[in-house]
Amino acid sequence: MKPNRKFTEGRIFNSLFSLAFPIILANILQSAYQLVDTFWLGRLGANAVAAVSISFPLLFLVLSLGSGLTLAGTVLVSQAYGAEEHKRVDFNSSQTISLIFFISLMLSVLSYFAAGPLMRLIGAGPEIYNDSVSYFQVSSLGFVFLFMFFAFQSLMRGIGNVMLPVYIVLGTVFLNLILDPLFIYGYGPVPGFGVAGAAVASIITQAISAAIGLWILFRGKSGIKIYFSQMKPHYSTLKKIVNLGIPASIEQSTRALGMAFMVLLVTGFGSEVVAAYGIGARILSFIIIPALGLAIATTSLVGQNIGAIKIKRAEQVANLSSRIAFFGLTGIGILMYFFAVPITAFFIPNDPDVIQDAAYFIKIMAPSFGLLGVQQVLNGVFNGAGFTKASMLISILNLWIIRFPVAFMLSHKTDLSYEGIWWAFPISNAIAALAAFIYFKQGYWKLRLFRRRR
Repeated sequence: MKPNRKFTEGRIFNSLFSLAFPIILANILQSAYQLVDTFWLGRLGANAVAAVSISFPLLFLVLSLGSGLTLAGTVLVSQAYGAEEHKRVDFNSSQTISLIFFISLMLSVLSYFAAGPLMRLIGAGPEIYNDSVSYFQVSSLGFVFLFMFFAFQSLMRGIGNVMLPVYIVLGTVFLNLILDPLFIYGYGPVPGFGVAGAAVASIITQAISAAIGLWILFRGKSGIKIYFSQMKPHYSTLKKIVNLGIPASIEQSTRALGMAFMVLLVTGFGSEVVAAYGIGARILSFIIIPALGLAIATTSLVGQNIGAIKIKRAEQVANLSSRIAFFGLTGIGILMYFFAVPITAFFIPNDPDVIQDAAYFIKIMAPSFGLLGVQQVLNGVFNGAGFTKASMLISILNLWIIRFPVAFMLSHKTDLSYEGIWWAFPISNAIAALAAFIYFKQGYWKLRLFRRRR
């Protein structure tokens, strides 16, 4: 594919597929980090998996506070690229990289020193407390590298250059396959760090990917060139990034907080249920990657077409992407329903109780995968239009107004016990998808754009 491709003309399906497929592949490869960690840590026992599972929502929360700003970079770059304002593409990219760097540095320091109190707050038991703290602390040291690569990915996606991140992630995933068992168990002069070793391996690969991404951006041969001279804070540009990025950050942090509070509910039922939840949540995050990939592709496509003042085509992109997400993920959900037990057993082969609980969790969620896909894609439409507040409100509806209260009521006020937490997922997915669809059909996101063009 051309390194800087426009998506404002031609067949929409071809444009959507050529952009979404590499994004989905890149996201699958990135999720392989967590799956590889879970595979090797599962050999240490359920407590090792539980320690990482209880840390993951908090890590995701910290990452989401800054990663929403990388989405703002995608929106600004895609709209500028669609309008063929290439100098503005470079300038917005430079401003985004500068802002993300300082935010990630601040979050890294704060997270490292807050690890212990956060683990106590979320309810880590004595059998997993030390491992969860060490994993969280080591992981926080890599935030700068992780954020820099996320920013690189977002900027490249804004101009349609989606293959470069795939190549980089592919290489680092293979490297992580080697480093994970090396640092978890140790070999020769390399000591084994146990649970924290998985985080050490991830930091090394994240640093390599960030260095490559920044080198590409400074070199300027792949569609975007950033400059140190353009990284000096520019008030109006930073204001745009913040106005677009803060709602996206709130959306993602709301999702992360929802995950954290769900873990808080789960911890009351023991480490085996925590491990089951962790396995189910990890597999769920892997399965919904196509929805997230379609959403990101939709954001770029809608952004470019809005930049080119092709509102009708942007709406056609939204309709097609929603249908693909619904039918495609419904099919994946059917497959996951029937293969839930063997997939779960692959990660924790010697714990039948955890296998049974995690498989049941997946089976309950599987029928709602298509609805989750519709919600994610429509969020991508709103983001591409620069209306990131809509995505934020829908996520708040999904996780806080519906999922957490339903999970609490079903698990504490009915005979379902912890299985009530499982049922909260499909219920919230269905209601949030319906709300997003109704809001999309009302067309307010288009009306705002028409007013801007007057």
